[in-house]
Amino acid sequence: MAAPGMLYIAAMDDVLNLESQYFDTAPGIRLHAKVGGPAGAPTLLFVHGFPEFWFTWRRQLAEFTRDYRCVAIDLRGFNLSSQPADVGAYKAAHLIGDLVAVIDALGAPVHAVIAHDWGGAVAWGLAAQRPELMRKFAIINSPHAIPFARALAHDPAQIAASEYMNWLRRPGAETALAQDNFARLLAMLDPMSEAERAAYRQCWQRGLTGGCNYYRASPLHPDTADEPGRAAAVAAALKPEQFRVTVPTQIIWGTGDPALRPVLLDGIETLVPDLRLHHVDGAGHWVARERADEVNAVLRGFVAEHHQQLTGATV
Repeated sequence: MAAPGMLYIAAMDDVLNLESQYFDTAPGIRLHAKVGGPAGAPTLLFVHGFPEFWFTWRRQLAEFTRDYRCVAIDLRGFNLSSQPADVGAYKAAHLIGDLVAVIDALGAPVHAVIAHDWGGAVAWGLAAQRPELMRKFAIINSPHAIPFARALAHDPAQIAASEYMNWLRRPGAETALAQDNFARLLAMLDPMSEAERAAYRQCWQRGLTGGCNYYRASPLHPDTADEPGRAAAVAAALKPEQFRVTVPTQIIWGTGDPALRPVLLDGIETLVPDLRLHHVDGAGHWVARERADEVNAVLRGFVAEHHQQLTGATV
């Protein structure tokens, strides 16, 4: 008999007419994605964060597969995508390279890249380095590298809010996350139905080391007792002009996110000149699920506006 998580996902596949697709993005690396929506329609690429997988976008897929070609990937290290053990395999250049390969396979440029959390961190880099690969860019509760680096060095509230990153960098963090049938992770993501919890457990049973390796590979994290002053040195070394994003950008930000403080939006308009910013008052980190109707409405207005400009069509 199929596991409850598999049954739930299979039912979703049937309702939304989703299919699995695989992308070979680098030697030995294959990414899994769920794909749905009309063939030939403008493509939306959805990129999840930690500790999730393509499934986090289920409420957006239900909305946008009606009239867009939607591709929701599993990042490397997660779920059905390749999970290399080496921490070095999760450096930003490799993760950005994965997205470049996916978009090339889909037929660049995609209409929009829509990303959250760690997916957003990777996509910020993609938008800065390869803007020609997307017409529009939408970020949901994921900080731009420059204000994040500055806050990790100088803002006490954000430093305290980000201490969990150092915990996840420790050896054995994945083992601790798996204890009690993933109780710690489920508490992060709740409220969910039992079927949704089963789907997440099924994902996490495939491995958590890849997800923790994102934190281990990143230079952005608070100081530790062993490396005082390191965060300030990292912030000082980053060159804002290398992180400038010129693509039309929509930021959606849940203001009640306990891990990402409002300071992370300070000065963002100097780094992203073509910017729209929508605050979702009181929503937490998982705003795309918590306030899906509001998030979907903002996203639809943003992506449809540009499609009309390009084609004169109404989406």
